[in-house]
Amino acid sequence: MPHIALLLSGPADPLLTRRAVDTLAALTQATLGKQPQVIAVTVQYIPDDAWFVGGQSLATLGLHAFNLEISVTDETNTKAEKARFLREVHAAMAQMHGPLHEVSYVHVVDARAAAYGYGGKTQEHRHQQAGV
Repeated sequence: MPHIALLLSGPADPLLTRRAVDTLAALTQATLGKQPQVIAVTVQYIPDDAWFVGGQSLATLGLHAFNLEISVTDETNTKAEKARFLREVHAAMAQMHGPLHEVSYVHVVDARAAAYGYGGKTQEHRHQQAGV
């Protein structure tokens, strides 16, 4: 775990994609303590003229934006860890994809262990099998 879904404004950019994936994986490992071998990332691009904030397109505003949703098993991270993750993701994205509109979202989804997993097994099952 976890899965990260990243939306970026603008045209597809393979170099930005690679940089974003590497940065997000590193931040997820460092701030949320997740294992790199189970961090999955998907990236999609939305044209600037199809992304609106406050009724104005990013193309009109001359800014970029992102939306990141990361699913983690509930109760595996503290509020402080999640707040740090939000801050560090926003700062990294501003550096990589600026100028960045402030209204760029990060959503840490706390998924229940019995309703979330990979490889056909829930995280609850993995926890019980580990004997923790």
